[in-house]
Amino acid sequence: MSSIRHITVLGAGTMGHGIAHASMLAGYETRLYDVSDPQLQKARKQIDGILKKAVELGKLAVSDVDATLGRLTTTSDLAAALTDTHFIIEAAPERMDLKLKLFAEIERHAPASAVIGSNTSALSITEMAGSLKTPSRVGGMHFFNPVQKMKLIEIVRALETSDATLEAIEGVSKAMGKETVLVRESPGFITSRVNATIGNEAFYMLHEGVASARDIDKALKLGLNHPMGPFELVDLVGLDTRLSILEYLHKSLGEKYRPCPLLVQYVKAGRLGKKVGKGVYEY
Repeated sequence: MSSIRHITVLGAGTMGHGIAHASMLAGYETRLYDVSDPQLQKARKQIDGILKKAVELGKLAVSDVDATLGRLTTTSDLAAALTDTHFIIEAAPERMDLKLKLFAEIERHAPASAVIGSNTSALSITEMAGSLKTPSRVGGMHFFNPVQKMKLIEIVRALETSDATLEAIEGVSKAMGKETVLVRESPGFITSRVNATIGNEAFYMLHEGVASARDIDKALKLGLNHPMGPFELVDLVGLDTRLSILEYLHKSLGEKYRPCPLLVQYVKAGRLGKKVGKGVYEY
């Protein structure tokens, strides 16, 4: 853990910018990569906003903001992002083809000693790791949205993940102020599997006219003490992300995870959640 000074985050989207913020705040020199320069500019603004909010809430001293921002480098040059890094957190969208392309670049450009954590919420860490010459240096590192508020990281042991890799991931997670759980690789791990089931059932109930979206959300918040209703949560996570997870679970675990046709319809209509201003609800 003490040897890790530089962290590279691959992907500056919804999760990537939050992970980069957590890395900077933990004192790591942080490189944030994305193929899109506009996305990197957006991510930097989002990180600025998170830091300003932390100052307003008294969680961060004004004097610490510049030092924290000084630990961030953004780049659209993947080779530069990976050169001489100690620890890589892959945060690409939930598509195995995209992740495998990044892993091929990691193999090409990153030090062979660099530890790799994949921020997938459902996909096979073993499959990603299997694309490398040394699969033992890869483990799952599943963050939650929004990263600055959510305390958990699911650490996933793939088929060949070494104890040293798990120890390094645990050390970085703790330095970021997170709690962890260790999961043996299984489709959906713990949280995605449970959340996908609840969210999919909620969509089936909406599809069948059992109750309105707002009343289903209200029932789970007030009756089951969930902090967010299933539709509020899916709008935050992204309906396309949830559909991708369900399709993977359906393929891997069987019929009970078949995505509700209404969810499929919403995604086809472009109703992807808060990030586009319209999901189950409008924003």
